[in-house]
This record gives sequence, C-alpha cells and structure tokens, in this order.
Amino acid sequence: MKSIVIGAHLRRDDIEPVAEVIPAGDLFLSGLPVADDQPLGDRELLLRVAKVRAALLERATFIAIRYGFTVSSEPEAKAKCAAHLEQWRALLEQHREDVEMTLKVVAPERVARPDRRDFTSGADYLKALHAATNAVDVDPEFRAAAEEAMGKGRWLHRDQASLELAALVERDAVERVRAAGEELKRRFPRVPFLLSGPWPLEVFADDRSE
Repeated sequence: MKSIVIGAHLRRDDIEPVAEVIPAGDLFLSGLPVADDQPLGDRELLLRVAKVRAALLERATFIAIRYGFTVSSEPEAKAKCAAHLEQWRALLEQHREDVEMTLKVVAPERVARPDRRDFTSGADYLKALHAATNAVDVDPEFRAAAEEAMGKGRWLHRDQASLELAALVERDAVERVRAAGEELKRRFPRVPFLLSGPWPLEVFADDRSE
C-alpha cells in the first residue's frame, strides 16, 4: 500500500479526519492510501484527490504537493521532504490565514514560438523559447488594475499566449477579490481573463523571500 501525498500541514488536526495523516518531522503530510498497482492517472482517482484537497483547504491553508508524489512509510516521507520541512514550516506559520488566488489573462498578441530547426544547439533554442515566453505582455492599464484588485502578487509567464498573476489573499478577503474581478470584467470587456481560487500555497511554496 502506498499513499498519494496531497499537502504539507502545520497541525495534525488540519488533516483529520479528512485524509490520512503522515508525520514528517515537525510537519504533517496529508495522504490518500491507494493500492501499489493503482494507476495514478486514473480519472476517478484524480477526482478523489481533488475533492480531498478542496476539503483540506476549507480547514486550513497548506503547502500543495505536486500530484504523483507517493510514499510508503513515515521514514520515507520524512526523508523525501527533509530538505523542505524548515522552509515549509516558516511559510505555513507566516501565511496560515492566506490562500492563493490566480488571474490568468490572454495576451492581445501571441508571441511566435521559435522553430527548433533554426538553432544548432539545444541551449540556444531554450534561451530563445524563454525569451519568447517572457516577451508576452498585457495592456499596462489592465495590469495595474489587476494588481490593485488582487493585492500582493507576482506575474508568471506560462506560455507564449498568456500571463498569470498569482497573489496571496487573506481568507476573509476572497469574496472581495472575486467582486473586484467582476469589476475588472466591466472595465475591460475586451480582455479575456480567468480569476480562480482559493488554492493552497503553490506558487509561493518555494518562496524564500517571504
């Protein structure tokens, strides 16, 4: 039997009885037990994990663990997470009342993806791909309005066609941010975007500057 790890939590009672508790040093991991031969790509399993994840977030903020991370014992869990535990604990203590929200906006112009055949080395191609992705931008007025609506956050370049603003939002401010998102739609009807959340700590989970 193995467990799919869902998140890292500050307290045991942030998890019980919603999910399995897996102690890992000073923190606790939430898990979902599955058979060793269970395919992790199974749609029903993905839906179960998503449901548990949502229920856990209702109880308390946690560090999201990338899907597919599995452990078979407490020692294995502690060993696999050892390098992150101190940082995760500090983040969870600082952002216990915060959740993440994201605003993904489609850029007005898609930046052309570089053609691999135009490059003699993989390194040069990857540099060009990175430059093309970072060249994507949105209307400065919308950018400023989005930052005002979301509060503290950071812009992420995901591809050659869109940008994503991820922000830390206090739990009691989630509805305010959603209302601000509706106002953005009214002010910028021609800018397609999607406001989603709340989410556990993901973008900010590896933030060493917070």
